[in-house]
Amino acid sequence: MTRDPNSTDELIQRAGAGERQALADLFARHRDRLWRMIHLRLDRRLQGRLDPDDVLQETCLVYMQRFGEFASNPSVPFFLWLRGLAGQKLIDLHRAHLGAKMRDAGREVSLFRGALPQASSVSLAHQLLGRLTTASQAAIRAELQLKVQEALNSMDPMDREVLTLRNFELLNNEETAQVLGITKAAASSRHIRALKRLKDILSGLPGL
Repeated sequence: MTRDPNSTDELIQRAGAGERQALADLFARHRDRLWRMIHLRLDRRLQGRLDPDDVLQETCLVYMQRFGEFASNPSVPFFLWLRGLAGQKLIDLHRAHLGAKMRDAGREVSLFRGALPQASSVSLAHQLLGRLTTASQAAIRAELQLKVQEALNSMDPMDREVLTLRNFELLNNEETAQVLGITKAAASSRHIRALKRLKDILSGLPGL
């Protein structure tokens, strides 16, 4: 069977052999998925100072420097390794820009494997409102935003993280299980439960 020279595995091999174009193509292939994660998890207090493209650019520099580490010991899927680099860059930037204004560790950094900053209820509520309502009046949207934030904050942190990974970052079940350090069956069960919980909560909110 003919191997696809542009598959991720082939690009990893070519990049590991020193091909610079393959190294660049690998990052470009996953750019949109990384942007989505960064957009969700970038602290909203940094708006105006940083945007996801800034974080992507800095992540790319780290990626170029450290790809050899992955190529010599690919212990996790490539995207999850790359996502971890972006997550660490987010943490570094949060610390550098927020300093003493950072939230307590339990809220600022995920308690789950990978230690990425959590997607805030503000970010998630904004995403959900974009999908679930066409309300255009600022007052109505602001009221709904607060209610959805409260609903999300009432959820179990693990369930909220599963929703973030599956429905907003668009990771598949296997990737989600690896990120959280749980079995695929547990990740699937958590996702189903979280969706039901969120649906039950949102169904009681007027306007959704």
